[in-house]
Amino acid sequence: MEQLTERLSHIKMFVLDMDGTIYLGEHLFPFTKRFLSQVTRSGREYCFFTNNSSKNREAYLKKLSHMGIEISEDKMLLSNGVILEWLKENRPGESCYVVGTPSLLADFQNAGIPLDEENPDLVILGFDTTLTYEKLSKACAFIRSGRPVFGVNPDLNCPVENGFIPDCGSIAALVKASTGVSCEFFGKPSPHTLQYMLRKTGCHPEELAVVGDRLYTDIAVTDGSQVTSILVMSGETTPELLTQSAIQPDLVVRDLDELANLLS
Repeated sequence: MEQLTERLSHIKMFVLDMDGTIYLGEHLFPFTKRFLSQVTRSGREYCFFTNNSSKNREAYLKKLSHMGIEISEDKMLLSNGVILEWLKENRPGESCYVVGTPSLLADFQNAGIPLDEENPDLVILGFDTTLTYEKLSKACAFIRSGRPVFGVNPDLNCPVENGFIPDCGSIAALVKASTGVSCEFFGKPSPHTLQYMLRKTGCHPEELAVVGDRLYTDIAVTDGSQVTSILVMSGETTPELLTQSAIQPDLVVRDLDELANLLS
């Protein structure tokens, strides 16, 4: 515990997951605001990062505002931003067929990345809550013809109040079953995301802590780095999953309330 306390003392920024960590669906956890206040009182900062590619920054800022949490735009990070930055740097000018919500498509357009439903250079799979069979068929046809495919985030499920709904990773699994082609994912736990977090926060690895409820995304993103991983048991991970997992966090807490107590 002494070693962990020492490690936490070096943390300057907490990067917080959202679904299952600060809220569940539309309901803010009762301890979230206390934790955020404790972070601020301790002289540290926080920001948010979500793998959920079905919405854009504006939607999340609005959702947080309705929950009584006001933050600046630079404190709201998304998997959308990770893949958009990478595409602009590594595939400049190439057009995309995007399987995604209107919000995700708008992010591509606002980033200046051309969309093409007839002859795209690339196929992008997002967490599409507006998914249709036609979209899947077109994506699979493009992939079979040789277009590279990329996934915005690898999550299999998205937590909601009454359980889980299929996320981008499940859509990608369906596409792979049809085409035989796997996609490279962005978002957590991609190394692209860890570098994105460090760039956006301006922190050194030992100054950053990633907090979340999923072992294979939130915790795995810090693998092989000096970034601290903190697992909260308020979302997807059960004690059984934690015991069986090869991916292990640096710290496990019941929820953000317990983490706030450690900071105090």
